[in-house]
Amino acid sequence: MTDPNPAPLLGRLAVHLKMISMDQLADAIRAQGRVGEEAPLGEILVKLGLIDRTQQAKLMAAQQQVIAKQKAKTGPAAVRPAPPAARSEAPSLFSEEPEPAAPPPPVAAKPAPRPAPAPPVRAPVAAPAPTAPRAASVSASGSGPAPIGPASDFAVSTDADRERFLDFLRLAIERGASDVHLHPGAPAVIRVAGRLEATSDAPLERDAVERMVLSALDASQRETLAARGELDVCHTFAGIGRFRANLYREQRGLDGVFRFISATPPTLEQLGLPARLAKFTTYHQGMVIVTGPSGCGKSSTMAALVNLINEERREHILTIEDPIEYVHASKRCLVNQRSAGNHTSSFARALRAALREDPDVIAIGELRDLETVSLALSAAETGHFVLATLHTDNAIRTVNRLVGSFPADQQDQVRTMLSESLRAVISQRLLPRADGNGRVPALETMIVTRAVANLIRENKTFQIHSILQTGGSQGQALLDNSIRELVQKGVVTAEEAARHVEDSKAIAA
Repeated sequence: MTDPNPAPLLGRLAVHLKMISMDQLADAIRAQGRVGEEAPLGEILVKLGLIDRTQQAKLMAAQQQVIAKQKAKTGPAAVRPAPPAARSEAPSLFSEEPEPAAPPPPVAAKPAPRPAPAPPVRAPVAAPAPTAPRAASVSASGSGPAPIGPASDFAVSTDADRERFLDFLRLAIERGASDVHLHPGAPAVIRVAGRLEATSDAPLERDAVERMVLSALDASQRETLAARGELDVCHTFAGIGRFRANLYREQRGLDGVFRFISATPPTLEQLGLPARLAKFTTYHQGMVIVTGPSGCGKSSTMAALVNLINEERREHILTIEDPIEYVHASKRCLVNQRSAGNHTSSFARALRAALREDPDVIAIGELRDLETVSLALSAAETGHFVLATLHTDNAIRTVNRLVGSFPADQQDQVRTMLSESLRAVISQRLLPRADGNGRVPALETMIVTRAVANLIRENKTFQIHSILQTGGSQGQALLDNSIRELVQKGVVTAEEAARHVEDSKAIAA
């Protein structure tokens, strides 16, 4: 009797090549069913720790060869569409020369066990259309995102494309830019002192952007981008510098955003931050959180604090990031850096493992979800010093965000945990300087004194504002006051300051 629910081709290949067992394949298929069939089976196998990225690439190459042989034997008309999970596993044509795949497993040569009930009904679904023109990847109406396609839809990169791409990075460094944007149909854009500037009047063609962006990736990264439609990665370009990149599919094609990261971790002085922040590295237990909107320098501030600990203490520092940005060499401390997605499947999994890796300091690139927040709090309670970043715009909202991420019936307990474990919150902004020479940080710092801890425990966080406003002698600082001081010193214009303060009267005070 024919199996009504056959295993996907990729899974059968994994069993045939002795990468996994049938039981493990069944577990992976059940996991795929829980998250939805659109989740590629290869990614499920990697996340479950059953295969690694190299094995995944080999499987995808083998799958491509099996499909090609089936087409050659039976003809295009007889090739049936793959199920959704298998279609999303299409391998990249930008890999290095693939290793010869093992002969196709006997089961692959069997007729498809799920015959199409009626050609008129199945015809719209069976639209792999490998020979369709590239323009078909954008919807006919011109709206809506381009669908995620196989890597074979990508344009082929050349050495000239890579050199052109590197020229944009060099130009960004020369102009002191923080980011480079490559976008089809528009000139290359760089961000200088927080503002976007076009590098020329000539718009970039879609294929040109794609070729330049792909020239920065290795084979496995291209395959991941083809499967997911987006990718976060860090890379050091010889003679230029280190960049954090986010690549993503959008309506017009493939976009790339590249953010410059210095080769060595910065110091507080280099970032223009006050020396008083150094005291936040003296804790041996508890949590310090660096917050602010995207692009405000949170990662740089946390890197500076980690670097201080690395220089002054003799402990084990473990960082968990996605991707790894600043690279910390072991100085007085032993430093291990793990990348979520490459060295471990997620922040939460890395944090669970961290408690068995004898760390003294745990630096978390971002508190992304409930599980990560919960594990970070547990680590802070169990004698570790935790440094983390969070996307919130001030100290009070940071506390409310942490508490609000838990179910209502757990929030009282979480408030108690925070009141005991939270040591400080640093909330920052980067404002353009009045003289046009870069940006300057404005800070809000909340030190969790006994009074602040009581307000957190009693759910009276709205009263913390007055403590920050009047507690300067204890190291408390309100963001509006910090911005006002910058205006009074002539470092920032009043017009620019008005965009960042919560109370406009604070500037005139």
